[in-house]
Amino acid sequence: MRERILLFVILSLLGLFLFIFQNYCNTVVGFVILCVCMVTYGLYSIAAMKYKKRKLKKHPIVINENYKPFVTIMIPAHNEEYVISNTVENVLAIDYPNFEIIVIDDRSSDNTANVIRELEAKHEKVVAFVRAQDAFPGKSAVLNDAFEIAKGEAILVFDADATVEPDFLNKLIPNLEPADVGAVQARKIIRNKDYNFLTKCQNNEYTMDTHLQAGRDAVKGAVELRGNGELIKREALIDIGGWNNYTITDDLDMSTRLHIKGWDVRFCPEACVYEEGIIYVFPLFRQRRRWLEGTIRRYLEYSGEALRSKKMSLRARLDMGIYITQFIMPLWFMMEVVSRISKLAIDRTDFHNVLWSSLIVSAVVGIGFVLTIRYSLRRYDAVPRLSAIKQALETTVYFLIIWFPMELFICAKILFCKKDMNWGKTAHGLVMEEEKRQELETQEV
Repeated sequence: MRERILLFVILSLLGLFLFIFQNYCNTVVGFVILCVCMVTYGLYSIAAMKYKKRKLKKHPIVINENYKPFVTIMIPAHNEEYVISNTVENVLAIDYPNFEIIVIDDRSSDNTANVIRELEAKHEKVVAFVRAQDAFPGKSAVLNDAFEIAKGEAILVFDADATVEPDFLNKLIPNLEPADVGAVQARKIIRNKDYNFLTKCQNNEYTMDTHLQAGRDAVKGAVELRGNGELIKREALIDIGGWNNYTITDDLDMSTRLHIKGWDVRFCPEACVYEEGIIYVFPLFRQRRRWLEGTIRRYLEYSGEALRSKKMSLRARLDMGIYITQFIMPLWFMMEVVSRISKLAIDRTDFHNVLWSSLIVSAVVGIGFVLTIRYSLRRYDAVPRLSAIKQALETTVYFLIIWFPMELFICAKILFCKKDMNWGKTAHGLVMEEEKRQELETQEV
């Protein structure tokens, strides 16, 4: 109920703000102010990254080779019989001396439980943990249960379809050593990015997220965990009470609680975790729906604690505030358009005003996305200039189609529907299943 009331207040204030600007000022001016703040912060982040790069070149960080904490690698699996074996075999090849792997079967209805038991019998470092069918649902509950038997000083979480290079932990671990660091997030990359248009756009989205996360890291902002490839210090986990069983985005929820408690979260783009991109539209919408709903609910739930926290750094607080504007902007744009169209229906002579306002908003948002994505693709994926522009334009359209209507839907859901724990599991192994199906069809022919 508190989330619902707070969202209603925010939307009401935004509507009042628009009414005042439309009737007594110029809405475009207000929007430009918001854009200038975001652009200024973006340029500040880029400058901070360049400064950090030059500083590290002059004074490289001396890695403490003796810091080798025992790591428990947790891999939750729900109906993952097609991919879990490959994932575990890949993780076992990590070149690191001290680790164990807990593979958790979360109430699967397929052969996942038997597969992980076979892996346990085959490998000394693998522990099979099979949850009861009536266990509390959700990834957070899975991880909390496994944490009770984990031996690690640090906990590394992988999705069931994750793959990494052997030096993954050696790149990630040094970032966790400082006393104030509670967690480190690796860079996520779509493994099958060339499969179709959707997977390419997802990878471009991840690449832009890499740029944003690196910027937030450079300014000591509120870096966020991404679920797959997150390394958390045991001390920090205990301090925040583990994972929140009542959230649909365990990673984002934990990120905010860590910052509130004063823990720093770092981002390590050198350590990469590869995962399977979603190849169909409806599963993609289902996943993004969960991500966006979890993001908005997390901000609504912890806004008071973030404001009152004496441990949360000012930089993290400001960074979080700037980041929230990414969700305010689409609402502003849509409310602006609806308001203008309503006025146009009353007074058709106001067409010029409607067109002017909407075009400026659309152009600024679109150009901003294109430039950010292009810069990210050039910097992190070394995409050629023309190809980067083309992919940036395509991904911007993808963003507008996916995120704008999704935000309206989520806001309506929070306001008018009862909160549920519909986790919206991401389907893994779809590419493998599709290849097997095509192979069978070929054999039949």
